[in-house]
Amino acid sequence: MSRTNKIQVFEHKVLKIGHRYNDIRFENRHFDALAKLNQYHDNRYFTLLHKAIKFSEYVGVIQVDDLVIEILPKVDNTGGKEGLWQKVLIDMLKATKKLKVQNVGEAKISKQNIHLLDIYFEWYLNEIQDLIRKGLIKKYYLNTENVKALKGKLEFAGHIQQNLIHKERFYTSHQIYDKDHLIHQILNRALSIIENLSKGDYLYSKCKTVQLDFPETSYLTCSAQTFQKIKFNRKNAPYRTAIEIARIIILNYAPNVTSGSEQLLALLFDMNRLWEDYVLIQLKKKLSDSIYQVFGQNTKPFINSNYLKPDIVIQNIHDASDVYIIDTKWKVPGKSTAKNEDLRQLYTYGRFWKAKKVLLLYPGDIKKGMYEFFLTDDYIRLSGSDTAEYSFLEIKHQCKMGSVSIIDENNLGLDQNIGEKILEILELPVS
Repeated sequence: MSRTNKIQVFEHKVLKIGHRYNDIRFENRHFDALAKLNQYHDNRYFTLLHKAIKFSEYVGVIQVDDLVIEILPKVDNTGGKEGLWQKVLIDMLKATKKLKVQNVGEAKISKQNIHLLDIYFEWYLNEIQDLIRKGLIKKYYLNTENVKALKGKLEFAGHIQQNLIHKERFYTSHQIYDKDHLIHQILNRALSIIENLSKGDYLYSKCKTVQLDFPETSYLTCSAQTFQKIKFNRKNAPYRTAIEIARIIILNYAPNVTSGSEQLLALLFDMNRLWEDYVLIQLKKKLSDSIYQVFGQNTKPFINSNYLKPDIVIQNIHDASDVYIIDTKWKVPGKSTAKNEDLRQLYTYGRFWKAKKVLLLYPGDIKKGMYEFFLTDDYIRLSGSDTAEYSFLEIKHQCKMGSVSIIDENNLGLDQNIGEKILEILELPVS
């Protein structure tokens, strides 16, 4: 099986059965596999049309047997630029700590035929090689089996059932100290998935080499609960990164989604959340030495058991009333105006956090916009005098829309100065 067949498509675009994309045919079996994958994930990845699939805001990569579909982000309507937007996606994943590109090598990423799965697979193989060089740990575990010499605890019921004829054997439970334990079983499971999905690819030989150096382990069926059993300590701390990548690979691998024999792995990211995380990290970096603190997903109780949760809250560490809020949206607003529900969100956030300024931030060509005041009866109680009388200051909430380009001025990749530009749009005075 070769993994050279790759289709690149932008978010919200359509793939049609029987059509060719870059001389690669999108077949009915690919459609069926993606449809069942989508159903398994509550239909949030795609919209099923008549003999076609329309992608949503989820970006990343899907492999269905010999076909790799790379879904790229995009905020403009111009054609092409797949290479640029692939680089933007990789750089965003790197910036938000969802990917460590330096562990793979920038030179290989620049290859035209590389895709996101290759990067994750090679990152994982490099981590395993590093663990092997440092020395793999052994652990004690309880083993119950027939042995020819009595050791450990004799299991009487099992012994009578198993050895009624074979008097020379003992059915016992005893401890074993070796490398066949839960952590290595998980890592081996991920290696076998990479082996299956990389046949015919440049990573296949590297995977086989790693497997030769890795100890044989018992087969393990993994679920999310399997990873919760792992307790990290000083001894197994070096395994943390490898286990996290293995978790991503194993839990997104779906060999049983289709009724046929297709191998399927989906590695998808919500661009709304990725955009929010990227903006948050860039603002934290820009304001790290200022009087302002940046919070992500700050919550306040609302009606019943519901909570209000703006994307980003910026607060003066010396003045609790000096608050700014940013709500990020990964989309281009229609007719240059926001949806009513988005504007209501801004209004609610402004009142509940008593924020001076609230910004609805979109990706796109930079637009600073103009703040507009909205009247409320919100006040801040000021300190009283010796007679215990208090004075009040009316809060003047301001709200606006703005947009900032995620691409640098030279159209070469991700804008590394986006934090500074967002603060200019927000009109936050940084001392």
